[in-house]
Amino acid sequence: MVKFSIIIPVYNVEKYIKKCLDSVYAQSYKDYEVIVVDDGTEDKSMDIVKNYPAKVIHQKNSGLSAARNRGLKEARGEYLLFLDSDDFIEKDLLKEIHKSLKNNPDLVRFQAQTVDEENNIKPFPEKGFINATGVQAFEKISQYHFVENASCYVIKKEYFLKNKFEFKKGTIHEDFGLIPLVIIKANTVNSLEYIGYNYLQRKNSIMSEKNYEKTKKKVEDFYQHYLYLKEEIDKTKLDSKVFKSFIANSLIIKICELERKEYKQYRKKLKEKKVYDDLLVDNGKRRIKKVLFKISPKMTKRFLK
Repeated sequence: MVKFSIIIPVYNVEKYIKKCLDSVYAQSYKDYEVIVVDDGTEDKSMDIVKNYPAKVIHQKNSGLSAARNRGLKEARGEYLLFLDSDDFIEKDLLKEIHKSLKNNPDLVRFQAQTVDEENNIKPFPEKGFINATGVQAFEKISQYHFVENASCYVIKKEYFLKNKFEFKKGTIHEDFGLIPLVIIKANTVNSLEYIGYNYLQRKNSIMSEKNYEKTKKKVEDFYQHYLYLKEEIDKTKLDSKVFKSFIANSLIIKICELERKEYKQYRKKLKEKKVYDDLLVDNGKRRIKKVLFKISPKMTKRFLK
């Protein structure tokens, strides 16, 4: 068994895939495999991929979630790393992660920075920790910038499969719909201070494309993910106060992307589902925030910037 399986879905990224794969094959730690899932790419991405010794899986275009799930089925590694094909990693990432595996964690978090196409870099450093329970880890991680991004973690494959985790197909924000559960249900979580992942901020990415129909789908998918997370966490006996507050806060902020008609509709939905009731009020700032959110999420979001 290899130590790490790096799963890379590929769809129309011929401009970026070489840098991504170069960063993988430049790793100072060598016990890993690379699984590239060709998600029906229509450009020359796969002509570039064929120059590398990756295992390649071809499928019809089915989206990021389906590609990740497909790659997982072929993975032989003890730990899984989901790498987006327009991003790249630092050469010592696997080495630093491997050093942290002595306590056999279910999950290891590492830090990320954003990089734009002009190579402007913005790091997001965090304070590391070891031997945290999933609940303790979630309380720590939820304070930071990247929480549900799958690419910020390596996950033990045995743990992933035992819990029957999978990314929900046909949705956007699939990380939000899964990774919070992956964190909180873990027995042991470590977090490294090492910044090893580079998120490329490209102008026409799925997360930045300005199309209102897609915006509506993003919000609806986010809402459905929220309902799923709430249902799943209620099946556990875990202390979920912080978890529920996090997913509620995330959803309330998400609906602010909508225009007036749809925004009002979702405000009504959130009140009916008592989403605001899950917001933490353990200090003065949070109590005020909850009151303001109930009055106007958009106004509150602008106020908090």
